[in-house]
Amino acid sequence: MKSWTKHQLHRLRIAMILNSDKRNHYIIKHKIFREVGNHFFFQPRFIPSDPQLIKFHNNVVVTSNVTFVTHDIFHLGLRHLGQGDFCYQAGCIEVMDNVFIGCNSTILPNVRIGPNVIVAAGSVVTKDIPSGVVVAGVPAKVIGTFDEYVKKRGQNNRIYSVEELWEKFDQTKQK
Repeated sequence: MKSWTKHQLHRLRIAMILNSDKRNHYIIKHKIFREVGNHFFFQPRFIPSDPQLIKFHNNVVVTSNVTFVTHDIFHLGLRHLGQGDFCYQAGCIEVMDNVFIGCNSTILPNVRIGPNVIVAAGSVVTKDIPSGVVVAGVPAKVIGTFDEYVKKRGQNNRIYSVEELWEKFDQTKQK
């Protein structure tokens, strides 16, 4: 029977921690990623296979089901072409200050996400993202600025009840 590595045990343990605050505490305490800054929130329950290739700076929020791809394994397919040797390819990912990454997004290797960036849900980040923008899509493209979003979000700064949310929803669908 194969023995488990420390890295594999950490990945399994993190997947089993249901509470995201406890998961964050575990990730930080055990230095799972190369670097984690202050005010870090990591909601995914699954850790990438090479977490030491990822740096998170300050005030970073990573929502559910975000995937960080630090390598590919296509060399396994290429090596059977009879056209030479192909190696495993890996790369780093760095997420700068004040970044929000929406659910179901994918961040590919060799990408730096600049400061003050919002990555919309479902986006695929294939290249560096400059500072101060909102990106969305596959591949992710700039759709606005961080400052515009913060201003718009600040204009409606109240919590609605469930009933109020349904009323608001129904009103927008009747137009």
